[in-house]
Amino acid sequence: MKLPRARLTTSSIILVCLMSCGTDPDSLLEVTVPSGATLTEVADTLVNRGLLRAQAPFKLYARIRGDDRRIKSGRYELQKGSRWRDILERLTKGEVMTIPMTVPEGFRLVQIAPRISEVTGVTQDSVLSVINNSDQLASLEIPGPNAEGYLFPDTYRFAPGVSVESVLQAMTDRYHSTWSEARRVQLEELDMTENELVTMASIIQAEARHNSEMPRISSVYHNRLREGWLLQADPTVLFALGGPRSRLLYAAIDSVADHPYNTYSQPGLPPGPICSPGDLALAAALNPAQEDFMYFVARPDGSHVFTRTLVEHNRAKLEAQRERDQIGSNGHPEPSH
Repeated sequence: MKLPRARLTTSSIILVCLMSCGTDPDSLLEVTVPSGATLTEVADTLVNRGLLRAQAPFKLYARIRGDDRRIKSGRYELQKGSRWRDILERLTKGEVMTIPMTVPEGFRLVQIAPRISEVTGVTQDSVLSVINNSDQLASLEIPGPNAEGYLFPDTYRFAPGVSVESVLQAMTDRYHSTWSEARRVQLEELDMTENELVTMASIIQAEARHNSEMPRISSVYHNRLREGWLLQADPTVLFALGGPRSRLLYAAIDSVADHPYNTYSQPGLPPGPICSPGDLALAAALNPAQEDFMYFVARPDGSHVFTRTLVEHNRAKLEAQRERDQIGSNGHPEPSH
């Protein structure tokens, strides 16, 4: 008994597709599927790019699978020699090309803007203009005076041509996702606003060279706030000065005495974050170590010595200075915490 011609043709196509239906293997090829493109237009593009030998059997195969109306627009990277099934799975799932963007913990807006510029193709000045737009800040539900501290550090992947607004939305969505209900309860117990907590976390992030010390650094700053002391956090002064210094001398601190971010002269926390804290810093700000340390001083290896009294602190400063001298570091006196 002979099969009908249509069924025989379909069976033959499926058999060929299962065997391969690709072209000879080679390198990755970039393919762009415009918005609203028809199956014929997509198949033509695949033929022109050398991913198909002919479009008609591919189109029939796509219709059999029900994929003819499910192909998503975008830029794709496809392996030459791929089976039709694999090509269609990529196209219907929308597995478009992406560009990675990594923002490390502790980055400031001026450091983040160039990375956003790279993935969007927009100038850094234009990126900062969007970031500082008041309507944009409101739409992102940022609780601080500006976006500083709220573009969450992480590795993101964006499609080519992504807008600045979409990047900012992804980064602030990531930030908002860190706030679980349990963290909201902790925030209320600390009697702090969200902006105050993120500001504290940003200072902890900037201070810590070892993540394990974050809860202890947090405890020192919480203790100082509780006792009504000045925070005297070096990173806030560096923020006021506009960037890092090899040595933070008292003259530099005095030069920005009236700056609202100078915690050597201004009481309480600064108006907003000084950088983008990561999740560990946020956790440390919410969960300070239950200790009574009031001071800490940095050692040459980036770790800190924590002390309770000024006498102990001054002793720790002298020891840290001796360590710096032994490794040939310049002996200028530095402010300490």
